[in-house]
Parts: sequence; structure tokens; C-alpha cells
Amino acid sequence: MDLVGRRVSVRHRSGDGARDVVGRVLSAEPDGLRIERRDGELAFVPAGTVLAMRVVPDRPARTRPAAAISAEDLTRVTSRGWPATASVPLGAWELRAASGFTGRANSAAVHGDPGTDDPFGAVVDFYRARDLRPLVQIVEDSAWHLRFVEAGWVGVTDQPPGAIVQVADLRDVPAADPEAIVADHATDGWLRHYGRVRDASTARAVLEGPATVGFVSIGDAAIGRVVVTGEWAGLAAVEVDPAHRRQGLARRIVETSLAWAAAHGADKAYLQTMRDNHPAIALYAPFGFRTHHAYRYLTAP
Repeated sequence: MDLVGRRVSVRHRSGDGARDVVGRVLSAEPDGLRIERRDGELAFVPAGTVLAMRVVPDRPARTRPAAAISAEDLTRVTSRGWPATASVPLGAWELRAASGFTGRANSAAVHGDPGTDDPFGAVVDFYRARDLRPLVQIVEDSAWHLRFVEAGWVGVTDQPPGAIVQVADLRDVPAADPEAIVADHATDGWLRHYGRVRDASTARAVLEGPATVGFVSIGDAAIGRVVVTGEWAGLAAVEVDPAHRRQGLARRIVETSLAWAAAHGADKAYLQTMRDNHPAIALYAPFGFRTHHAYRYLTAP
């Protein structure tokens, strides 16, 4: 049986006991199975350790609505959808670096216990070793936000200090636009429209990093990016050429992205935008997106 793309439940030997993994098979190689769980976390089951395995329904019933996820868990989900080229755990935190391409991929994702008495120093050391500014992405008004402020960390001034994260349940998903193309890689034309790229190889490494990602385009006028990690879809980079605005292209990009995401197993979606980006908020509102939480970037004093 070809397992790739199927949802499976696997029990396998792990250490002195057994471990269960449930998720979608991304690859089945001679050395083992690579499996993506519903929250997007990846697991590897080595060959020769499988004790039992069965195929489970492709679209299990939704266990909880999108809004029910905690801000910290949603931060983990969004990080998987925009993976840095270098990622190092600090306890439950994630230290991310990608040669300066976007704040999300070059900041520490703060969630849970860092497992050290001096997380501030550990973050500073990580980024200074890479000639990058020490930066954290932190849930606004969380306990860690207050602790960083008390330690003297301040908001950045050379880029938007933070954003809101919106979520929606994928119900009554619209049909894909017949003129839209969804590619599995970022073409030169797509990157040109995105406009935030200084090093194409680094940008592609981040943007194309997830196993299930689509680059949406309508002619040479509009683009978007959609990623699926587990049950979650992430929408980003919706851009319309100035000469083609106010023609409904952005809406068509979003419709196509959501249709593609649902076809690839997502039943929830998120996006990140500036809180004062009223056109973007108005664009997504008819699709059910509502603000879940806000985050900020802080840098070391």
C-alpha cells in the first residue's frame, strides 16, 4: 500500500517502551516514515521499529474550533508554517535565524518554559553569534512580555513592532479561481511581486521550507502563499500589483488559497497582519477571520 498522503496510527518501539504517532505520512523511505501530526509537528518512525499500524480516516471530525487554541500553541503552529533556516530549541522556545529575511524567521519564538535561568542571555548569545540583532517574538501582555520589559528589552523602531494573528474555521470553503495557478515553488516572478527579498536563495529556503506549500498567482498581477501544517493552513504574502488593484484580485487569491488548503487537509486557518492594516482586515473578514491575539517584537537593550 502507498502510504504517502494517508493518515495513519503507528505504534513503534521507542527507548524501553512504545510510542504512538497519529498523522499524515509525508514520506516513506527505506530508513522509516516521516509523519506530520495534526498540529504540524513532525515525527520520524525508524524502519524496523513499527509494532502496529493502521490507516485512519483522512478527515477526522473537528475536535475544537480554531479560536480555542492557546496563543502559545498557535505561535508554534505559525512558526512551522514559516520555518527559519536555522532553528535551535531553548527549552520550549525556538531560536530562529535566516540571515535577516523577515522578523518571524529571525526572532526567538517565546512559548512555554525556556529551561534555563538566563533565557535573556541565551537569546542574546544566539543572535550575536550570527551577527543578527537579538530579537524575540512574544505574545502581547503575556507573563513573558512583562518579564522582558522589566529586563529592559524594548520595541523595535525600524520595522512594525508587532502584528495581530487572526484565525478562522474552514467552513463553506469557496471554489478556487479558474485563472489562478498554484505552484509548489516560488518563481522569480512571484518573488519580484513579494518585494521583500534581498537574497533569493534564503527567501526560497524559508518560503519553500514546509512540506505542503503553494504559491498562488493570477497572471502577472497578484500573488499569495498558502501553507498547510497538520490541520492548520497559513495565508501570507497576498500582494496585488498597483496597476491592477480594486479589481477583486486579492479576494480571488484568498479564495484559491483556502480551497487549496482544504483540499490538502486543513480545517482551520490563520494569518498575520498589522493591526492598522484595515484593507487587509476587511479583505479577510468575509471568510470568517477574527483576531486571536497580538504579538510584539522586542530587542535587547
